[in-house]
Amino acid sequence: MDRYILIVEDEQRLATLLGEYLQQAGFSTSWLQSGESVVSRVRERAPQMVLLDLMLPGKDGLTICREIRQFSQLPIMMITARVEEIDRLLGLELGADDYICKPFSPREVVARVKAVLRRGQQIKEQEETPLLQLDQAACTASLAGQQLELTAVEFRLLSALAAQPGRIFSRDQLMSHIYRDQRIVCDRTIDSHIKKLRKKLADAAPDLEMIHSVYGVGYKLER
Repeated sequence: MDRYILIVEDEQRLATLLGEYLQQAGFSTSWLQSGESVVSRVRERAPQMVLLDLMLPGKDGLTICREIRQFSQLPIMMITARVEEIDRLLGLELGADDYICKPFSPREVVARVKAVLRRGQQIKEQEETPLLQLDQAACTASLAGQQLELTAVEFRLLSALAAQPGRIFSRDQLMSHIYRDQRIVCDRTIDSHIKKLRKKLADAAPDLEMIHSVYGVGYKLER
């Protein structure tokens, strides 16, 4: 990973101090003193994070933050001597990931840089990890990292739906998946299994509704 931090600060002494502390922490840094070339520099070589002063010659930090957010979600920490609440809220609403007011300790800035990057990495890992995981060999399933206690029928039902997210399955099609001995059962049996399965999914992830009813047709799963 490129541990490169772009410092945008018009006070050379402060920028130098921040650069020294960040370099001691294992980051590489570059420095811009005014706002005009920040966006082009970010486009040329995207940093891992931008430390962005609010009051800059040429173009202010809020404008720069707004422009960067039009094409990138890289972490931005706003730095300013203006402590009015409206500026704090405006900076964060524009997409800043953190906000620190002068005067500050360079050690605190380094600690907060690490915290923001760590938080971003955790979010990325969570996004890359499948929310719903099925182990066909062990006949086990987990949702949002929580093990689901499923019966064999419920596991086969969930497996069938999850194998083709978005596809609508009729009750007959689902019965063929969960009852492989071709036994004759009422198609409303599927409704009962779906109800129990939904409850177990909701217990693991209350904010998610993964199995959807399609009126008059059947069911589908949306990840």
